[in-house]
Amino acid sequence: MNELPQDIQPAMAKARKLEWWTLLGMGSVVVVMYFAMGSSQAMKTAFLEDMLGLVPAATFLISASLERRKPTEFYPHGFVRVNSLAFLTSAVVLCAMGLWLLYDGLTGLMKQEHPTIGPVTLFGQTFWMGWLMIAALAYSVVIPVVLGRLKTPVAKQLRDKVLHTDADMQKADWHTGVAGIAGIVGVGLGFWWADSAAAAAISVSILYDGIKNVRTAGAELLDGAPRALASAKLSPEAERLCRRLAERWPGADIRLRESGRYILADVRGVHPPPQLPSLDELMADDPAWRLAQLSFTPPGCARGLVED
Repeated sequence: MNELPQDIQPAMAKARKLEWWTLLGMGSVVVVMYFAMGSSQAMKTAFLEDMLGLVPAATFLISASLERRKPTEFYPHGFVRVNSLAFLTSAVVLCAMGLWLLYDGLTGLMKQEHPTIGPVTLFGQTFWMGWLMIAALAYSVVIPVVLGRLKTPVAKQLRDKVLHTDADMQKADWHTGVAGIAGIVGVGLGFWWADSAAAAAISVSILYDGIKNVRTAGAELLDGAPRALASAKLSPEAERLCRRLAERWPGADIRLRESGRYILADVRGVHPPPQLPSLDELMADDPAWRLAQLSFTPPGCARGLVED
């Protein structure tokens, strides 16, 4: 499975290009947010979330490179599942950062911290720094929204959870931008709690995405049944494949698991047929490349080791 199916090679090339653009675009956002951050809790939270936006892009590029490596003596099955490891890494980082940011925002509310946003002089003009923060937040929304829209169809075509997580994070960034702008405006209007409340709201969104992705990534690494891209529910493709296999071999124990972007199927309790059906026939209207392995475990062999 180290050879990428021809059907998805153009999509993979496009995905790599988008992720390089993400590192460049989000890197510029991080720089802008850093210099406009000031003492605002909401700005700090949005800045850290934008930094998090670099993690899925970097892990995708690394895993996409390793995925193509040939099997070795120590990894005889190749490196296809490095995509699963990358997905888990991104999810854990999201959870950890979400928890920390939520704690930081809530403690700010409990301590009743009153952030101050004073004037700033730029190019000889003095104005309220809040306007600079709002402009930076607006810029931090535009690039992620555009990249997220471009990545979503590619992630669905590749069945790539890392890329889909990245697209989801970036599509949700406009929530972060709007919440941050609301917090800055609230402070300007005299509502001291608006800044910390906006930061806490942003962190809840980050934590939710992280927990959802950890569940899916954990199931994949534990050889669980294939999961859907956008949730921890079972993949509709896998459910349809399971039904087709059960109809073809009634009474068999059908077991499916996911390895990276591929589905591995094991039909237990039956002898392999003289001629295997084609992948197109088994997958029907679903992409045939998704089914990377179909194995059979004859009756009497399903228990594993033979007892003395």
